[in-house]
This record gives sequence, structure tokens and C-alpha cells, in this order.
Amino acid sequence: MPATEIKVTSGGTFAGKELLIPTGEQGSIMPHVQDWVTGKLKSKTAVKDVSASVLVKGIKQWAVYEEKVGSKRIRTIFKIT
Repeated sequence: MPATEIKVTSGGTFAGKELLIPTGEQGSIMPHVQDWVTGKLKSKTAVKDVSASVLVKGIKQWAVYEEKVGSKRIRTIFKIT
């Protein structure tokens, strides 16, 4: 299943989950989201799947991964097509 990296903004919370709203900007396209995860693991970067704790408005299938970079946590959001 192809995965497209998307940019989002926070829209608050809904039903106890963080609501993310796509901005329309798209990033890289991969044949499968697992390709991105495998690349991160090979570079010894720990990533955590946090898809169950967020909702992405207007998208039926998504995957959200969180990684720690320095003192910040960075989320990467993929639209699964």
C-alpha cells in the first residue's frame, strides 16, 4: 500500500485523541510505510507508532510515527492509499 508523507497542524482534541488537520502539503511517496520504518531502524533511530492516539481529519487510513530528536519529539504522518 503506497504511503505519502503529509504535513498537518494540530486541531485540538476530539474524543480523547489529538485531532490533526492536513495542510495540503505532501512530502515523499513510498511504496510502503514499512520502507520508512526500516530505514529508521537501520540508522538506529527509535520510532514509536502512535497512530491509535491521533485522528487525521478527512483521511481514512493513516500512520503516525514519533521519534525523539535531541530534546524534541517529532511526528511523521503518512496517508495510506
